[in-house]
Amino acid sequence: MDSSTKGIIQVKSERSFEETLERLESAVSSRGLTIFARIDFSGDAQRAGLAMRPTRLLIFGSPKAGTPLMIAAPTLAIDLPLKVLVAEDEDGRTRLSYNSPEYLRERHGIPEGLLGNISGVAAIVESAARVAADAAL
Repeated sequence: MDSSTKGIIQVKSERSFEETLERLESAVSSRGLTIFARIDFSGDAQRAGLAMRPTRLLIFGSPKAGTPLMIAAPTLAIDLPLKVLVAEDEDGRTRLSYNSPEYLRERHGIPEGLLGNISGVAAIVESAARVAADAAL
């Protein structure tokens, strides 16, 4: 992990924006998770006549893993399914951002025993960001 601010973990990618996004989607799918939505903020900005660096949000998860969490802590539904933001910064570097599972545990009072249901997001992000992770997929 590169940094964490107010419950958001940011990881610098060693890959281009498009390659990072492709690897993220592949990592999510290869783990049997469902991609619920893809939001293309920069594409939407362009269609509105505005300029924005490449920025997309991937929303994904598993009802089998997420439902027990939402039963135990109903307000967690505000933060689930899981989300990873892929964005290019002003230097042309790609960063991935997501909510820290520990932050979500504290925010919503998730029982410690259920935290593992969402803690795999870190490995997914790392596999998308790191070139050395090629063999892991």
